[in-house]
Amino acid sequence: MIRITISSLVVLLLSLSAVSGQVPQVPKTIYFAGMTLRLNAAAQKEIQEDVAAQYRSNTHFQVKLDRINLYLPVVERVLREEGVPEDFKFLVIQESSLISDAVSTSNAVGFWQFKKATAEEVNLRVDQEIDERKSIVSATRGAATYLKKHQSYLDNWAITLVSYQMGLGGARNYYKDRYRGQQTMDIDRSTYWYLKKFLAHKIAYEQQVNQLVSNGEYLHEYPVTGPTDLKTVSKILGVSENHLKEYNKWAIRGKIPGDRTYVVTYILQGIVPERPVLASNAPVATDEGLSPLKKNALGYPRVEGNINKARQPDQIRINGVRGILASGNNQSQVAQQANISVRKLRRSNDLKPADPVQSGKYYYTRRKKGKAEEEEHVVQPGESLWGIAQLYGIRLHSLMAKNRIYKDKQLLPGMVLRLRKYYKRNEPVARVKLIPAKPKQQAPSISIEKQEINTPEKSGTKDILVRENREEKKKVDPLYHQVQPGDTLYAISNKYGVSVKELKDWNNIGPDNLLSVGQKLEIRK
Repeated sequence: MIRITISSLVVLLLSLSAVSGQVPQVPKTIYFAGMTLRLNAAAQKEIQEDVAAQYRSNTHFQVKLDRINLYLPVVERVLREEGVPEDFKFLVIQESSLISDAVSTSNAVGFWQFKKATAEEVNLRVDQEIDERKSIVSATRGAATYLKKHQSYLDNWAITLVSYQMGLGGARNYYKDRYRGQQTMDIDRSTYWYLKKFLAHKIAYEQQVNQLVSNGEYLHEYPVTGPTDLKTVSKILGVSENHLKEYNKWAIRGKIPGDRTYVVTYILQGIVPERPVLASNAPVATDEGLSPLKKNALGYPRVEGNINKARQPDQIRINGVRGILASGNNQSQVAQQANISVRKLRRSNDLKPADPVQSGKYYYTRRKKGKAEEEEHVVQPGESLWGIAQLYGIRLHSLMAKNRIYKDKQLLPGMVLRLRKYYKRNEPVARVKLIPAKPKQQAPSISIEKQEINTPEKSGTKDILVRENREEKKKVDPLYHQVQPGDTLYAISNKYGVSVKELKDWNNIGPDNLLSVGQKLEIRK
């Protein structure tokens, strides 16, 4: 009789996967949340066994992967909004496999496996009516709050990750201040198991995420402020009530109270649309009633040091960070000029591989800061998030997270972006009037026409008539938009370049913001 041990089975799986090339191989170096983790051979082997275990059943793996790709875009967005590294998205896979009502042996519940007391600490509602631990949006926001609090004490994202399992006090007692502020860690056999288990999930799924679900489904979000119920919302969205109950188990009795905005999720088919930041998370002041005129601080970027040798490495500081005045016209040339790697140049300046660089511009050669010296910046026409981040020496993801704005098209002239503090949840992004440029004075447009006028006094003579040329305002016929499943006022307003307030005024929409599938909305552009 042949006996197969667990260890021999793992070896067999690894050998089979090596032939098929399906199972990802664990590298010696893993980059996580801006940190560099160096693995020795024993750690690689241990993590590789866990990676292989994820691929043991093709059927189970595909079912789990579809669930991951359904929910992970929402997780990524919320983590970005909250200023938590996106790598933590693999933690929710480790915790619950993205099963909304998962329950652990210790009675931790939901996507991020919160116990009731911990959930309430991070402002999640848990009672007989609502359990936000089962809401992918609310639970992820709660997890981000929890992680940020721990990071403020531990100052090391890897140790913060471990603290998610052992608690803040446990992590502080276990590690003391040994890794505080460090960007590099060695991973070996003695490294705490929870971190190695996380790295196995990261390696197993990193190349598999951000794919379409196999049957073409994607998760859509619909913010609702009650009181209402899932039955009413189902009619608005054009889906069944049972469907909403399946994907919104946080509404235990199908009721949505009016104490806060809740996000209803449901499934749609087709190409995933570009996901805007929810209006409830990043409200913006309208054009009406803008605050008084406001100017930006002058003198940025602040360049100090040996200005005459600014094109040489380590001679100048830009906003207090080492930098260089570029001579090259591509990333490789500038990196060589600065005596750093291309990868470091990209990380220091939030550059993607295809992004251009420009000779005569300043670039950072060390990592930028999490906040700037100035408190805020007023957006000017044509500015980009990247340009503002470079101007003040603040990391791009920090600028985005502080203001909950992640795309340039969300920027509006006059927006007051915070450079040090965060806008609070549901706090509107302020807007102010810009200092207007003085227009050039032009003579009024006058049209002089000669017309032949026959009058009793001067029959047949030519009089010169001088008239001011005034154009009448063109009357524009309104457009109409027929509401489709998944449409929201915010998405429709973006599509037509109008404000949510205008849409509501034109169509007499009440404070509940509810739309019905098939409803025709008037768009007066």
